[in-house]
Amino acid sequence: MMLFFDKALLAIGNILFVSGLSFVIGLERTFRFFFQRHKAKATGFFLGGVFVVLIGWPIIGVVLEIYGFFLLFRGFFPVAVGFIRRVPVLGSLLSLPGISSLVDKIGESNTMV
Repeated sequence: MMLFFDKALLAIGNILFVSGLSFVIGLERTFRFFFQRHKAKATGFFLGGVFVVLIGWPIIGVVLEIYGFFLLFRGFFPVAVGFIRRVPVLGSLLSLPGISSLVDKIGESNTMV
């Protein structure tokens, strides 16, 4: 648990995430994904969090990164929820009473804020 907020490990993870995304979808598409006009706020929070982690404030940086990550990928969440609902064991877990309303809210809307 002590290594969870280690700034060196978080920095390596951030670099590997962005470089992995670049290797999977290509440099140009990665650049276009992060620097779209309507995703400027999300990109600012995510890259700002990366910068804050690199300067040595890991907890604040992780919070900024998580918020930016959810803003960047919120259009993908309905697709992921739809896929998980079709998986045999996970689909029945998502249909439990307490979880179902939350999953319906995430799966049907494009905004999480």
